[in-house]
Amino acid sequence: MTNTDTEVDKSVITQDVINLYHDFTHGDGNRRKFMKNLSLMVGGMVTANSILPMLENKAEAQQIAPDDDRLNTLDVTLKVGDKEVYAYGVYPKGVEGKMPGVVVIHENRGLNGHIMDVARRVALEGYLVLAPDAVSLLGRRAKDDDEGREMIGQLDAEEARQVYLAAIDHLNGLDRSTGKVGTVGFCWGGSMSGRMAVGSDNLSAAVVYYGGRPSAEDVPKIKVPMMMHYAEMDSRQMAFIPQYRADLEAARKEYDLKIWWDAQHAFNNDSNEARYDEKSAKEAWAQTMLFFEQKLK
Repeated sequence: MTNTDTEVDKSVITQDVINLYHDFTHGDGNRRKFMKNLSLMVGGMVTANSILPMLENKAEAQQIAPDDDRLNTLDVTLKVGDKEVYAYGVYPKGVEGKMPGVVVIHENRGLNGHIMDVARRVALEGYLVLAPDAVSLLGRRAKDDDEGREMIGQLDAEEARQVYLAAIDHLNGLDRSTGKVGTVGFCWGGSMSGRMAVGSDNLSAAVVYYGGRPSAEDVPKIKVPMMMHYAEMDSRQMAFIPQYRADLEAARKEYDLKIWWDAQHAFNNDSNEARYDEKSAKEAWAQTMLFFEQKLK
């Protein structure tokens, strides 16, 4: 055994452990089964419990405080059919004239503190930002990430798509809007951002972070420039990249697909110590903001 608990924790977080956690968060979400398998993998429940905080998202992690005095925030209600959906709105203070908009699309946990923090980061770059909570289609918001994963599995796929079409239209319709709107999504939200690139007539650009690809049949229907960020260590998504590139090239689409070497799925999520990659995250963020500046401003 090494000298400190921290050293023990980091030494047992292997690629297999990270893959197990990924399967848990993107599978049936059965925590008891996950913890049993994790304990078998790392040599006992004590070690499993000690590394769990490094695998789970930390609610307190944030770069921009919710009450940052450079920003205005507001609660927004979107109508999707006969349902109401909560959205977090944020935009910079002191900006004169119109601004482009960005819809920030959450992971498979619903709208949590991390994604709201991401929305504030985007707003500080000079955008009107809206971050809807798709799970609120079910009549309430999730109390934590575990419940968010359970609730997102209950969503109707078409209703969820309509949430983000409504968000794009909402931003386009604001008096302060320039009429140019982009989307950026992460994981589940990355896939949704790609769906918006196919399905929205009011979108100007889309960014995908480690999300699924549109179907081969939908690639020719992509309507806007896209930037995609994928992680080398994310073997499930790396498997479809060659064919995805080929389909995009064949359809003559404008895209910039980036592979971040040695990075894990969810490498941008700085509330997750085990998978966050600071260097890749910062570089990818800078390129995302440059892409939006070129396509939206």
